[in-house]
Amino acid sequence: MDADRDLVTAAADGDIAAFEALVRRHQTRLVGYLRGLTNSESDAEDLAQDAFLRAYRSLKGFRGTSSFKTWLYQIATNVFRTWLEKKRSHAGLSAVSLDAPVPGTEESMDPVGETRPEDRHVDRDRIDRALAELPMEQREAVLLRDVEGFDYREIAEQLDVPLGTVESRIFRGRQRLRELLR
Repeated sequence: MDADRDLVTAAADGDIAAFEALVRRHQTRLVGYLRGLTNSESDAEDLAQDAFLRAYRSLKGFRGTSSFKTWLYQIATNVFRTWLEKKRSHAGLSAVSLDAPVPGTEESMDPVGETRPEDRHVDRDRIDRALAELPMEQREAVLLRDVEGFDYREIAEQLDVPLGTVESRIFRGRQRLRELLR
C-alpha cells in the first residue's frame, strides 16, 4: 500500500496543500539522492525543484502501478540525466565528468591520534569522493538501494533496466566503493 496514495489523489484533484505535503515528505531525501549524483547541493536543489514541478504537472497521469516515491525518483533520475546531457553538450563531452573525484579535505587527527568531532564531515566527503569515482550507472543504483532504500524491482523500474542489470550494478558498485574507502 502506497503511504502517499491519499495525498496523491487529493493533489491530482487540485489540492495544493496535499501536493505541498508530498513535497515536504520527500524533499530532503530527494535532494540527498540528487546531491549524490551531482556532487552539488545547489544543483541538487534545482533538480529536485524541477522534478517536483514535473511530478505536479503529470499527477493526473500517475496510474499508481508503482508507489508515488518510486515514480518521483524515476522523474528525478530523468531530470538529472537531461541536466547532465545539457551540461555535457554546453561544455563539450570531454570537459564534464561526474566520474571525476571531488576535491575534499584530508582527515585530521588530534595529537593523540583520535578523530576530532568536526571530522564526521570528512567521512561524508570521503564517501562523496568515492561515489564520484563510480560509473554513473553504478552510482545511481547504489544510491537508490543503499541510501534511499528502494528494492531491486523498484530500481529496475526507475532506471528502466532489467532486474539482473540492477543487481550487477549494485554488486560492482559496492565492491568498488569498498576498494576506494580502504
